[in-house]
Amino acid sequence: MTTFRWFYNRLRSMSPAEVLFRTQQSVQKRRDRARMGWLPAVQLDKLPQPILPFDPAQLPPVPFLPEQPVFRHTIDITKPVDWHLDVSTGQRFPLSYAHDIDVRTGRSGSAKYAWEINRLLFLPQLAVQYRQTGDRYFLDQFVAATLSWQVENPYLTGLNWYSNIEVNIRLLNWFVSWNILDASALAAADPAFRDFVDTCWLPLIYQHCTYSRSNPSYFSSANNHLIAEYAGLFVAASFWQFPESAGWEAYARKGLETEIVRQHSAQGVNREEAAEYIQFITDFFLLAQVVADRSGKPLSTTYRSTLQQVLTYIAQFLDGRGTFPRYGDEDDGQVLMLDEYRPFNNFRSLLASGAILFGDPLMKQRAEESDRPGFDLKNYVLFGQAGRDAYEAVIPSNTLQGSKLYPREGHFIFRKQTRSAHQTQLTETYIHADAAPLGYLSIAAHGHADALSFMMHIDGCVFLADPGTYSYQTDPLWRNYFISTRAHNTVCIDGQNQARQAGAMLWLDQYKPLVLNSQSDEQVDELTATHNGYRSIRCQHTRSLRFEKDTDTLYIIDYVSNLGKQARQVEVMFHGGPAIQVQQNGQTFVLSHPDTTRQLTIAVDAALQTECVTGQTEPAPLGWYSDGFYHRAPSPTLRTWLTLLPNQSITLRHRLVVGAPTLAPPVQQANTINAYA
Repeated sequence: MTTFRWFYNRLRSMSPAEVLFRTQQSVQKRRDRARMGWLPAVQLDKLPQPILPFDPAQLPPVPFLPEQPVFRHTIDITKPVDWHLDVSTGQRFPLSYAHDIDVRTGRSGSAKYAWEINRLLFLPQLAVQYRQTGDRYFLDQFVAATLSWQVENPYLTGLNWYSNIEVNIRLLNWFVSWNILDASALAAADPAFRDFVDTCWLPLIYQHCTYSRSNPSYFSSANNHLIAEYAGLFVAASFWQFPESAGWEAYARKGLETEIVRQHSAQGVNREEAAEYIQFITDFFLLAQVVADRSGKPLSTTYRSTLQQVLTYIAQFLDGRGTFPRYGDEDDGQVLMLDEYRPFNNFRSLLASGAILFGDPLMKQRAEESDRPGFDLKNYVLFGQAGRDAYEAVIPSNTLQGSKLYPREGHFIFRKQTRSAHQTQLTETYIHADAAPLGYLSIAAHGHADALSFMMHIDGCVFLADPGTYSYQTDPLWRNYFISTRAHNTVCIDGQNQARQAGAMLWLDQYKPLVLNSQSDEQVDELTATHNGYRSIRCQHTRSLRFEKDTDTLYIIDYVSNLGKQARQVEVMFHGGPAIQVQQNGQTFVLSHPDTTRQLTIAVDAALQTECVTGQTEPAPLGWYSDGFYHRAPSPTLRTWLTLLPNQSITLRHRLVVGAPTLAPPVQQANTINAYA
């Protein structure tokens, strides 16, 4: 897509007020060019004392992991870092004015790779190692990395001054590092370290605060970026007392109070429609809550209760193994990387934090459903030994989880759990159905065109999957595939998306979903919903799901109408996870996974033609799964299809049975959307 067309479509997504704001921003950025290289002379007469209760003597030894992950690559944090390098391609971004740099086309490499390193997520780990071991080597590494960053990233010069979210993640990691190091006491005892603080660290922090306050992400960009900006500035201004800190703190406090409510429903469901981002933004809100409490200036009861609702939603939407339903974008984003084991499940870590803050038995239960510790290093850094004591005092619930429906938000969790006689083995059928809006605000940047899609996990294993994200701005072919309707377990008509993709992170003509019916009891969960995403081609899709728990059977009915004057191809997609093996017998497919003895039998409507596609690239990608940013692997996709004639309607019925592998006869076509067989 050309730059001109993207710019035109981006303008279409803006209100007049936003156009004025963007114009003012453009003027400001031209004016800011004169400030390139600005290095303030900042000193504080009184350095702040730690407010995070870190005591290394009470913490078991934390292993040092010098190889740090950067998506599908690693860097050795004991060696000098090239702060402008994309390690995936070897390309280097120019040292020009930050806002002139091209981050969209990939001509200079992937900005995401460079930014991930420049978040400085490894600095708190070096700080932990120094405090635990007393080895000066780790402090020297910390100082050298920060000095190097200052020298190679003059103010507003280079890629790392382009995005305000990156600026604020650095602020948060410097705050945590300062507290772990007890930097104020260290500066008082060590003149060389005090010189580093005065000439490098504090000026950097002040620069970052200044930039954060001057470059807010308002209007259609006011999503997770704005949350990060408020959180970073709030934490920094609450801790370091610069002349502007009181004003910065008040501004950021008001913003946090507003956005935690605005960007969540009353049930704690995030409006951005990007599941992995939930852990990311919740860490921002959690850090702000902890700092406000420790500073003696707590946030409001509304803020606290909303945070509790967010954590409650997390406790509900994870499956029995802690796997989340992967709707919408994901980019492996972390605010802090205080993980003493890998892979690290930050959702569970957040639930442990919730158990500490709110004494919630369900949160503690969900935090501990793993061989990993519930109370982890991240929680120790934030809450200390008192937090550990509070966590241990919570008695976890031991109840089986049931279904949970969020009809106003459009998210539906159908669930059946049982335990073995000795209470050691959890058996679970987990279904997440999506009748939610495409995304948040006018561009829905992180949403996928997945209306009426669903996922199914069996015993914590992904059987029917949302295939993931893979990339953002680079690799447009793959970006377009992974966010497309065809890449989701729903009905796709004529290969079209349910909304118009106008850029890598820009949707126009967004569909409106409508929940017609939803209900749940101990025996049955039901959902019927529709959307208007095919109005431009005069087609309509309505889907009903009925989960009968006694037989572990999900019935799906798709009602598709073609009100136009030309024939349309109707595809019904079933995307398997990457470990799934498929056996086919006519209209019936048996899916198995190596980590569970139970299987999934899918009998699709007899009117459909069928094929199983894995790792296709021509004529278009199909049959792929991305388990993390910049990684993809072939996975089986059941593609079923038929031709729908002009002015024709059809009802398609499918049956999905969890249990022993049996090849059921194909489901015969019915004529009513309310009939289940």
